[in-house]
Amino acid sequence: MLRLLKFLFKLILWFLVITILWVVLYRFVPPPITATMIFDGNGATRDWMSLSEMDPDMAAAAIAAEDSNFCTHNGFDYDAIREAWEERQAGERMRGGSTISQQTAKNAFLWQGGGWVRKGFEAYFTGLIELIWPKERIMEVYLNIAETGLGTYGANAGAMRYFNHDASQLSAAEAAQIAAVLPSPRTRAGSNPSGWTARYGRMIGTRMGEVRNSGLDSCL
Repeated sequence: MLRLLKFLFKLILWFLVITILWVVLYRFVPPPITATMIFDGNGATRDWMSLSEMDPDMAAAAIAAEDSNFCTHNGFDYDAIREAWEERQAGERMRGGSTISQQTAKNAFLWQGGGWVRKGFEAYFTGLIELIWPKERIMEVYLNIAETGLGTYGANAGAMRYFNHDASQLSAAEAAQIAAVLPSPRTRAGSNPSGWTARYGRMIGTRMGEVRNSGLDSCL
């Protein structure tokens, strides 16, 4: 029993050391590849662009679409989690309760899919990046590794794919269209969208004005 306890202690210690160093490394170095990219049968086109180079409309669109409390929460939006749980229990159309921080933690360090084990690791890495990274870095990594189309990762690669120019030249409408793709990038079109995707893009465009006027992107 003593040997087992020593082994478990060392295992936990090594896990903490390795994961903390990993998060510190990505604070300064762009993640070279992710598990999602490795297992993407469509390839993984990406082109890193710093947040300072990217048109600010892209970050505003991400906040408007994915996480209006990004600048103020500690990685978890408990109201959104509660609402998502209530919708699930009521059998209504389910929406995600994950913040941009949680999605960044999952995309950068973990794998896709559900399960409580992955969710537990996601919560752990979310806490780490909120502790070690500034909000600007969380948004920067998110906008560079989030899936934006079939075999396409990051806002810059998405802009090149859909609009034939990089993300530094995005219009507000184009940023909103990319953000509208984020919840289901393998089934939604970023250019010439139709139906629900087009309506959602216009809704995000409206919300972007609220993001700016209310200072919801002030941490960036």
